Amino acid sequence: MTDAPLLEMTGIRKTFPGVVALDDVDFTLRAGEVHALMGENGAGKSTLIKVLTGVYPRDAGRIRLAGRDIHPRSPLQAQHLGISTVYQEVNLIGGLSVAENIFLGRQPRRLGVIDWRAMRRGARDALARLELDLDVNRPLSGYSIAIQQMVAIARALDVSARLLILDEPTSSLDARETARLFDVMRRLRDDGIGILFITHFLEQVYEVAGRITVLRNGRLVGQYVTADLPRIELIARMIGRDAEEVSALDGARPAGRPAPAGPPLLRAVGLGREGAVEPMDLEIRAGEVLGLAGLLGSGRTETARLLFGLDARDSGRIEVNGRGAWLWGPRRAIRRGLGFCPEDRKADGIIGDLSVRENIALVVQGRRGWFRRLSARRQNEIADRYIRALRIATPDAEKPMGDLSGGNQQKAILARWLAAEPRLLILDEPTRGIDVGAKFEIARLVESLCADGVAVVFISSELEEVVQSSHRVAVLRDRRKLGELAGEQVQVSAIMKAIAQHEEAG
Repeated sequence: MTDAPLLEMTGIRKTFPGVVALDDVDFTLRAGEVHALMGENGAGKSTLIKVLTGVYPRDAGRIRLAGRDIHPRSPLQAQHLGISTVYQEVNLIGGLSVAENIFLGRQPRRLGVIDWRAMRRGARDALARLELDLDVNRPLSGYSIAIQQMVAIARALDVSARLLILDEPTSSLDARETARLFDVMRRLRDDGIGILFITHFLEQVYEVAGRITVLRNGRLVGQYVTADLPRIELIARMIGRDAEEVSALDGARPAGRPAPAGPPLLRAVGLGREGAVEPMDLEIRAGEVLGLAGLLGSGRTETARLLFGLDARDSGRIEVNGRGAWLWGPRRAIRRGLGFCPEDRKADGIIGDLSVRENIALVVQGRRGWFRRLSARRQNEIADRYIRALRIATPDAEKPMGDLSGGNQQKAILARWLAAEPRLLILDEPTRGIDVGAKFEIARLVESLCADGVAVVFISSELEEVVQSSHRVAVLRDRRKLGELAGEQVQVSAIMKAIAQHEEAG
């Protein structure tokens, strides 16, 4: 790493109607370093990136790359300048092949036509940098979200970039894929590439980033050497609280809490779907949190989708309050008091063109039917209540849902289901892309739901979150249930041991 800055952003200001998104923000990135950009959702991280890459024009400020003033007016122009970006949400084309996505807009040609052989060879070479061996002729949609994210990263790396921006690149990756990505990042860093790394995973920041810049409410809080900034101090700067207060919040609940007594609210017997999950038994009681833990591809999301009726089961049965429930579709599940916050909020959760108000009121309105319309006043009451309760960063309830940051979209989806007052709420990766402060809010929300007698199925790739939130944990691997942990057994080490023992036995 050299001391000379590769990128200098000074006095950056960006406003939208009614919102100051960035206010006099400075940011400096050196060649040959990984620099983390941290802050709560709505802090201005994504806006800063979009100003840098030409998505948004800046209202004030200066950007210099390698000592030269630059004025990118589009992501393509930024790419030509040597700035390559991978966003949190995978913005590729599922119907095209892996190779076509990697070379989209820059296909190799021979005699005026696309050289398909060269494209496939180049795609395999690009994936090899991430130690991935995929069928590059296969449509991208045929792969998991995690693999799609890795393909997006491979595409970005294949461009001759001097500056690589990774916006939540590990949000869909398991531990092994994350470690592989970090190896690639270190090699690129050693080759002199500057990497701007945005993540909400604190441990990843301390593992791979040399420096940290913190934003809060669109303003610069400070820039720090990672090794000199304790984790508690980082969290405190991000959420604007004292370190002592953060420590108290972080204490949260101990392991070993007894599960609520009483008959199961929901009971699944032999529940399974061929090619998705092997038949399993599950029970959950009112006021209980049942965690589903496992590595990527273990069957967590597939199980959640079966419980909610999004996918049809081909074995087993489900009982709600002791009675058989034919949950053939989400509508019946909702009528039985179930709610579901999906893993992929962009594809399955939000309706981007509708307002925040309309998105939040959606399930309540759906229960009433379209001939018993909720008044605009009632919709506004519901939306305003949960915007305040969940601290959704929006100037008002009429802002289009698609204009919110990813984390605030996630909060709005939670608000939708809270407004519907479910008896059982399935949370699939509720903290993915959520900032540290919002994670505390969601942890408190889960606590309050349990206190009100709501059952919660909690899925997270962060085992610490599963342990912190759950009374019991069902451990999954290779799309089947290995067993359950309860009481004092609910510990990260016990979950990892259960998975590892199964792997060794296999």
